[in-house]
Amino acid sequence: MSARTKARKRALDILYAADVRQAPVGDLLEAEAKRAAGEPQRQASWLYARDIVDGVQDHRGEIDDLITTHAQGWTLARMPAVDRAILRIGVWELLFNEEIPAAVAIDEAVELAKELSTDESSGFVHGVLAAVGRAGTSAAG
Repeated sequence: MSARTKARKRALDILYAADVRQAPVGDLLEAEAKRAAGEPQRQASWLYARDIVDGVQDHRGEIDDLITTHAQGWTLARMPAVDRAILRIGVWELLFNEEIPAAVAIDEAVELAKELSTDESSGFVHGVLAAVGRAGTSAAG
């Protein structure tokens, strides 16, 4: 598993925990930073995980608006918490991280949904992120 794939899982854990526990993201980031400091093999994935979480938090309103716009008939509150977190990561990577190709951002999010959510979630995540990607591409072009 690549360092970035591990980082996405770590970011997902943090965002999911913050959502479900209604805990401050900063507290969870601090706890994870302490764990990573004690385990040098976690450093590579930790740095990108922190970038993801910080990026999602910095653009949370815009990301959530895009998810809601393209989730046809689904509100954020109605989505499983894990799907919300996966979509937030995917949208951030699609629109705010130029280092990640769109296809990779979508594929990685779909794989997380297959592994961690419901049978229908991977198709839902793919559809929402593909629509966001198309909208982002047309807005940029």
